Amino acid sequence: MSKPNIKRGAGIALAAILAAGVSTVAVQAAQKPIVIGVTAEMATIPGKAIANGATLAVQQINAAGGINGRPIKLIIEDNHISTTDAIRSFQRMTRQDHAVAILGAFTSEVALAVEPWSARLHEPFLITGAASNKLAEYVHADYAQRKYIFHAYLPAAYLAQAVCDSTKDLLVPMHMTTAVVLSEDAAWTKPLDAGYDNCLPKVGVKVLGNIRFDPNTTDFTPIYQKIEAMHPSMIMAGWAHVGVQPTVQWAEQKVPVALVGINAQAGSSLFWKATNGATEGVLTGNTSAPGVAITPKTIPFTDAYNKAFGSDPAYSAYSTYDAMYALAAAIKREKSTKPNAIVAGLEKTDMVGTQGRLEFQGKSAKFTHALRYGPGFITGVAIQWQNGVQKCVWPLKLANAKVVFPSFVTASK
Repeated sequence: MSKPNIKRGAGIALAAILAAGVSTVAVQAAQKPIVIGVTAEMATIPGKAIANGATLAVQQINAAGGINGRPIKLIIEDNHISTTDAIRSFQRMTRQDHAVAILGAFTSEVALAVEPWSARLHEPFLITGAASNKLAEYVHADYAQRKYIFHAYLPAAYLAQAVCDSTKDLLVPMHMTTAVVLSEDAAWTKPLDAGYDNCLPKVGVKVLGNIRFDPNTTDFTPIYQKIEAMHPSMIMAGWAHVGVQPTVQWAEQKVPVALVGINAQAGSSLFWKATNGATEGVLTGNTSAPGVAITPKTIPFTDAYNKAFGSDPAYSAYSTYDAMYALAAAIKREKSTKPNAIVAGLEKTDMVGTQGRLEFQGKSAKFTHALRYGPGFITGVAIQWQNGVQKCVWPLKLANAKVVFPSFVTASK
């Protein structure tokens, strides 16, 4: 009988132990959460909607198995509409929490302040609520250094065009052909106002004047008196930071001019309670609408959002929800959470979201890494508050109501 080979047996045992160890490490690595950050202005309707949209998307993605077997760990930080707080928060989530990407920001001033840090830290940043043209133009100016930034919403130039398109179909046929542009003084409204001035005359609307106001304004009486003296058919709004005060005073003072354009906060059902019903008759542009099947994903999302948070989503919830799914798909596609891999994955995005078909524009486009706009992609909708409910009035093929203004709006008669 031969003696057992003790060294060979020990080697096999050691190999088995090492193999088991490697397998355990691999399993642990596969299950290690992927950290994704959110920066949001939590005291605002659009900011809270960003957090809610991200939360709902992550819950659904994790319930479906996560990303390549790894769950997402979501970190949400309140930037308090402060560029300083936003930068510190962005740095903290990147360096300490090791977030592989960060989403959010509904104010352009905050997003513009964070962008350079995204470039320096090579941290993918998906902007889901801010609208300044400069956000994507910044990427275009130095793609190699700034490619980590994606404008996962629409630049103001596209928002203005959508309003003009809806005005042509809805309001010009009602003989509403004059407007005063009334915008909050903010980074995003400068290109919006320029867009209005350019496209409104092309659809048959004469711009009688442009008024910009401090977002801290509390008494809009003098402004509305000035507007009434011009006798326009419409007040073409550009509001996001504000909305409650000017809307309430428009209704209380029975300003006889239709309130249209973009009143971003009015896109959420929370706005009805916030204005105590004064938003009745307000018409606003939005990227999507509850109860309207823009895509097969829209109604399931709005139903799930309402069930989870007790309200219909604001515009920034749609864009953040879609952006989270685009990010998850990019990581899954590239099988990596490295910054350059995420960028490569996002640049390949071609998916149907709640707002339409999502694709990011290439580095040669003026709005590099902004979402594509137009037929076949995202065109937006126009909604109007009627009897306490948000109704879709445009595009006409999706409309579930016709435009009806309050009795005090004489310009529409």
